[in-house]
Amino acid sequence: MYHTIVTLKKGEGRSLKSGGMWVYDNEIDSIAGGFENGDVVEVRDFDGYCMGCGYVNTNSKIRVRMLSRKKDTIIDAAFIEQRVRDAWNYRKESIDTSSCRVIFGEADFLPGIVVDKFSDVLVVESLALGIDRWKLTIVESLKKVLAEDGIVIRGVYERSDAKVRLQEGMERSKGFIGEPFDTKVEIVENGVHYMVDVEDGQKTGFFLDQKNNRAAIRRFCRGKKVLDCFTHTGSFALNAGAAGADSVLGVDASQLAIDQATENAKLNGLEDIVNFKCADVFELLPELEAKGEKYDVVILDPPAFTKSRNSVKNAVKGYREINVRGMKLVRDGGVLATCSCSHFMDPDLFAKTIREAAAGAHRRLRQVEFRTQGPDHPILWAADQSYYLKFYIFQVCEER
Repeated sequence: MYHTIVTLKKGEGRSLKSGGMWVYDNEIDSIAGGFENGDVVEVRDFDGYCMGCGYVNTNSKIRVRMLSRKKDTIIDAAFIEQRVRDAWNYRKESIDTSSCRVIFGEADFLPGIVVDKFSDVLVVESLALGIDRWKLTIVESLKKVLAEDGIVIRGVYERSDAKVRLQEGMERSKGFIGEPFDTKVEIVENGVHYMVDVEDGQKTGFFLDQKNNRAAIRRFCRGKKVLDCFTHTGSFALNAGAAGADSVLGVDASQLAIDQATENAKLNGLEDIVNFKCADVFELLPELEAKGEKYDVVILDPPAFTKSRNSVKNAVKGYREINVRGMKLVRDGGVLATCSCSHFMDPDLFAKTIREAAAGAHRRLRQVEFRTQGPDHPILWAADQSYYLKFYIFQVCEER
């Protein structure tokens, strides 16, 4: 079927056999047949049993990313369109699709590519060589499938500027796919309006994965004093304000993010209730504590403190410190919403870190909810990298 055969070592491929999507370089016994990086190859177990097919890249430790587990699958435009159609049909059943992630890499069986839909604009992030060859086919398939539901895409922007592309032997790139358009896009999520900067905003411009979590904190915010740390463009803060909070302070170290958040507050008529401050959260929280400030609701939505296994220890210190500081600012009986968006900070380690923070702050935690990323970022079991967001809501009680 395929000219190139990748054969696993005996006893290897455990993740693949349990449903995973990756074959690592140290799991491979041999690669037989000529190929160029990015080509689709057949993967076989040590005894010749066909494991499926995927694309190969010798520049990457992830040597093969699987596209299909079925023997004799033909990877062509029709195959790609069906994958895209399946992804869109799933979103229609599981989440508000006005703005959502429409392709989530491995979890949609299209490894290495992410596509976000912001109203009538698509933002593409291609992170692997093999899928990069199919990028335009994926975009055109998405346009076609969305048009069938009456959704006309006015523009597509590429944000393939992540460092991970360098590990694939690729250059970082960003720019228009097709005709240029206004890259400031207004979206509405949970009834809140935002201007999304798809050209210069973080990652693809806006973090869609917290959509349902932002809605979940609303019921705790009416008539309350709220602190939103690492606010980015103000999403949690604005949900608190829209829910009827008395006052909201959003904090972020990026002046660009704070400027965008301030504009978003004005866009929603919340500028008198929701205010923003550019500051280092690690420095500001001890200052607020020293002044005797107390909040009814504290939200901690930090960036990923670790993007590799090597830096997990330092990340634990960061998460522990920020949670200690946050808990001390919550009034007795108030609410703490806290999360981690790093998949290297696994659920057990994150829970342990919060438990240690509670001990350090001399607070008792009563868990209200545990949540993960929105269903447009589905978690594919056995593909650990697809499960990354852990989100807790606690009642914080002083020790009694």
